[in-house]
Order: sequence, then structure tokens, then C-alpha cells
Amino acid sequence: MNPERTKILLAEDDVNLGFVIRDNLEQHGFYVDLCKNGEEALGCFMENQYDICILDVMMPKMDGFSLATKIRIENTQIPILFLTAKTLKEDKLRGFMLGGDDYITKPFSIEELILRINVFVKRSKAEVSQGKSAISIGNYSFDHENLLLTIIDEDRNLTQMEADILGYMCKRKGEVVKRSEILEAIWGEDDYFSGRSLDVFISRLRKYLKRDENISISNYHGVGFKLKF
Repeated sequence: MNPERTKILLAEDDVNLGFVIRDNLEQHGFYVDLCKNGEEALGCFMENQYDICILDVMMPKMDGFSLATKIRIENTQIPILFLTAKTLKEDKLRGFMLGGDDYITKPFSIEELILRINVFVKRSKAEVSQGKSAISIGNYSFDHENLLLTIIDEDRNLTQMEADILGYMCKRKGEVVKRSEILEAIWGEDDYFSGRSLDVFISRLRKYLKRDENISISNYHGVGFKLKF
């Protein structure tokens, strides 16, 4: 994935804002399909291939959360970034629980949005350079590039964010990794809401890895986490 060929699905019901976002992203080399509501965006998603989805939360016909749920049924890997005017942390955490990878709160600058998008672009390039070999995590096999976690009779497709966090923890196996280090490496910033969303992803990874009792992700309160296997 790189800016010259990255294709973005943008769902935004505010016509003026949608045009501004699309025009600015296209000026930076991205391809953008703009949809004015959730139903239209779902139709585009089902008919085309995209690298990133940018979804407004509050939309007519189908809101961004409902749209993300349907997208995740079809594709567990594509990065989803929410645009939200809401500031309630519960709404933001709900987005992560539904499989979202990031969010940005309105009003925002185009520069900030592009920085968020480039986090996914940079991460994708890093994965390509790392090669395709799967690694063992206890009784599990973890294929970071293909976002796949496997144990005996079960294959689990991970979201991009889940795979990135697990991959980062694997590199630091047996170490207490500071929360701030994970947030900077994965989100590109260390703030309250990113920290809360990290807790959601760690909880989810613990659940995925529970079939091997020798694997643990320990929480060191106020400091960070340690992956052991």
C-alpha cells in the first residue's frame, strides 16, 4: 500500500466536507470513492477493492458503526478509520470493539487525517519488508502479513490493528513493554483515548490466545504489558 495506489472508501454525508476531504486526498495521490450515506458506501465496498475505509459515524440510512460491522463480515483485514463529532469515550471504544482501527474527531485538519492514513501506509510497507514467514506463539502460528492466527482446528482472521499489536509484542517477548512505546509504534501518538483502545485490543488478544494456557499477556499497572509463551 502506498499513496500512489492506495484506494480509499470515504463515507461522509456532509456534502461540503466530503468534497473537501476527497479533493485534498486526491491531491496527495490517493484514489477516493466518496459516498453520501452508509447504504451507498456498502454497495461500493461490495463492488470494489479498497485499501482503507474512512467512515463518518453519524450518517443517514446506515450509520458508520453499522456499516463497519457489515464491512468486517466481508473483510476482517481492511483498516477502518472513523470520523466522529462525538467526544464520548464510550462511542470511541464502541468503534474499536466493532473492529475499527482508528478514529479522528471533528473538526480536524486535513493534515491530521493524512497523517493517520499514512500510519497504515507505513505499516503496510514495513510488513512487506519483513517477509512472509509465520512465527510460533506457543501452540499458535501467527502470520502477521496475512493477519492470521492459527491453532490446530481454528483459523482466526485478525484486524490490522490486532495483528500489529501482537506482532510488536512478539518482538519484545518476555519484556515489559511500556504502554507509551506501543501507542507510539502503532497509533503514532500517546493519548488517553488511544490508551483506552489499546486496553480493548489487549483484552481481545488474550481471548484469542486462551487455548494455550502457557501464553499470557500480563498487565503491569501504569507501566505496560508483558507477553510470555
